[in-house]
Amino acid sequence: MVLFFDYLIIGAGPAGLQLGYFLEKANRNYMILESGDSSGTFFKKYPRHKKLISINKVYTGYEDPEINLRWDWNSLISDSEKMLFKHYSRDYFPHTDDLVRYLEDFADYFNLKIKYNCKVTNIAKKDKFILTDSNGDVYLASRLIIATGLSKPYIPPIPGIELAENYTDVSIEPEDFANQKVLIIGKGNSGFETADNLVGTASMIHIASPTPLSMAWKTKYVGHLRAVNNNFLDTYQLKSQNGVIDAHINRIDYVDSKYVVSFLYTHANGEEEEIIYDRIIVCTGFRFDDSIFDESCKPDLTINDRFPNQTAEWESSNIKNLYFAGVLTHMRDYKAKQSGFIHGFRYNIRTLHHILEYKYHHRPLPYQLITPSAESLTDAIIRRVNVSSGLWQQTDFLCDLITLSKDGKSAKYYQELPKEYIYESELGKCENYYLISLEFGYQIDEILDPFAINRVHKDDAKNASQSAFIHPIIRHFCGNKMIAEHHVIEDLASEWLEDVHIKPLLEFLYNQLLYKFPLTKVA
Repeated sequence: MVLFFDYLIIGAGPAGLQLGYFLEKANRNYMILESGDSSGTFFKKYPRHKKLISINKVYTGYEDPEINLRWDWNSLISDSEKMLFKHYSRDYFPHTDDLVRYLEDFADYFNLKIKYNCKVTNIAKKDKFILTDSNGDVYLASRLIIATGLSKPYIPPIPGIELAENYTDVSIEPEDFANQKVLIIGKGNSGFETADNLVGTASMIHIASPTPLSMAWKTKYVGHLRAVNNNFLDTYQLKSQNGVIDAHINRIDYVDSKYVVSFLYTHANGEEEEIIYDRIIVCTGFRFDDSIFDESCKPDLTINDRFPNQTAEWESSNIKNLYFAGVLTHMRDYKAKQSGFIHGFRYNIRTLHHILEYKYHHRPLPYQLITPSAESLTDAIIRRVNVSSGLWQQTDFLCDLITLSKDGKSAKYYQELPKEYIYESELGKCENYYLISLEFGYQIDEILDPFAINRVHKDDAKNASQSAFIHPIIRHFCGNKMIAEHHVIEDLASEWLEDVHIKPLLEFLYNQLLYKFPLTKVA
């Protein structure tokens, strides 16, 4: 039997469900194919120790559901208050079982079209995409969206690494490591999650990678080491037999039932050393599995072949009508923004749906008409930066856009478009437009201690560009040339509602409108 769809989505995890929700609402001809027997099967196994590091802040002091999504990192976007994750767990760091239960209910509640136990074994392309599953069924699709996540362990090219155990299947019973010397390769959350589990039983634990440790509270990237997993650092800095090693691993040998590891230290003037361990665990993350694509539509890979290469529309760089959703879109902001996590990619997917509607169904990108006056633009911007969760989560990646007509008599306000998409699309050719984003105000390399930053005075609007914490930035463009930039001074509660926030922005916009339209009366 051959089935045809306008859209086929592979994967019924959070990304597949989120896109399915929007396609269902738009009444599109789609199907989600899932290899497992339920939604969210990845989270039935990972993280191995069953604690999510995506926060679930139930009590925020706000009533607005949009702003509450700033601190709800697990809910998918929908029009139902009932389908918020807070109804499934009250834990700040929830259990994975609660997320799986939520995803299953989300799929059922919105009657998403999903075929379970359907493992795609081959993808080819002629005019349409041709998919074959393990049952021998064949599917044709005009557009294909891959939402499978990073499903295959990434193994760095270290001689002898095949001798080691992997995070995906190593024992999580601490007593299995009693009085053993353990090397963990990889300084991400999975490595420290593993170390924290073993710190009470292993005699010695080393965590190694070539580059220094990155803390999320310094980089503002939630994929770097989180405080919930960093208890191990105390045992290193307070001389408790454990260590964090910055080194290249030259090779791993197995000699007399022990692992002999050769290190080249990166911060010790070329020192080399061999250390003997009882166990080695590889915690170096995951990669995209492209094995189901045949040569007719195999996507180009990037970032050590861990991600499919993509355009600003999240379309494959070499295969037309092949798109990616979810964790896979992290290629566009790798280790910088939040596209690798639900609280980031849910907004990417909403925007992707708008792009698909525009490209294939002749529906314009959503916008709001506003009066092109300084007062109207200021009101619209202040309203958005005070409630938007998409700009908050995807700092300097997703932007709001205001375009002005050539005569300055009309304005359109677009929400949450990728900055690079704006630059590369027709929108970026507009003679007069503004980008609105939320951004942090410093470079990571510029600070030694993120808890000892000199901040500007709360009333010093003239030096707002020196704001270190998250704050709105408005940039005025003519085509690809930036004309002017304005920073709204930071606020401890991120509430930009006072005169010190509003009046300078109003003056900036008045001057910019006057600059572009000197003969037009600007209110």
